[in-house]
Amino acid sequence: MPAPVPADPTVLHPMPHQPRVVLLKPLITSPLIEAGEFSYYDDPDDPTAFETRNVLYHYGPERLVIGKFCALGTGVRFLMNGANHRMDGPSTFPFPIMGGSWGEHADLITGLPGRGDTVLGNDVWLGHGTTVMPGVRIGHGAIVAAGSVVTADVPDYGIAGGNPARIVRRRYDDAEVERLLAVAWWDWPLPHITDHIRTIMSGGVDDLERAAPGAAGAPAQR
Repeated sequence: MPAPVPADPTVLHPMPHQPRVVLLKPLITSPLIEAGEFSYYDDPDDPTAFETRNVLYHYGPERLVIGKFCALGTGVRFLMNGANHRMDGPSTFPFPIMGGSWGEHADLITGLPGRGDTVLGNDVWLGHGTTVMPGVRIGHGAIVAAGSVVTADVPDYGIAGGNPARIVRRRYDDAEVERLLAVAWWDWPLPHITDHIRTIMSGGVDDLERAAPGAAGAPAQR
C-alpha cells in the first residue's frame, strides 16, 4: 500500500471546486501579518481580499499573528490599533488626517496607546462575522461563536461568545489543557499528522498522547 500523501500547505485554494476557501499563508503579502500552515478563510465573495477587507486600520507596528490550522468563517474581521482615536480631550475627531494646515498637528494622533499584537493560537475556530479587537490574544484550541465581538483575551481551549464576548466554558479541564499543550499536535510532522487524522479529530487526550511522535506503541492509522 502506498504511503498516504499529506495535504499541500502551499496551494491557495485547497478545495479545487470551492474558490471561496483560501489558505492564508500562501495568500498573505503584508510583513505585518503572519499565518501558519493550513489556516484558512472562507468567503463566497472574494476571500483573496482578506488583507484589505478583513484586516482593518492596519498601519503598524502592531502585527496580526495567526497560528496553524485555524478556521476563519465568512466576515471575520480584525480591527487593528490604527482605528484608535484620542479620548483625552473634548473631541475624538482626527483633524490632522484631513490635510491643509490641520496636518501640522500630526503629533496629536501619533503614538496613541495600543495593546500590542493581535494573536491567534493554533487550531482556533472563529465563527461567521466574528470581530476581534486590537491586541486580543485567543488561545490554542479556542472557539468563538458567530457574531461575537472579542474585546478581551480568550484562554486556551475556551469557548467564547456574545458582544462583548464572554467565556461560556472550557472545552477541557486545566489538567487536560496542560496535556494538550504539551502534545501540541499542530507541530507534528505532516506525515505523522496524516497517519493520525482520526485521533486528532475524534480521539481523547489519552489517545492523542499515545499517538504523539516518539510515544511507545503508537500505531500508524491509515
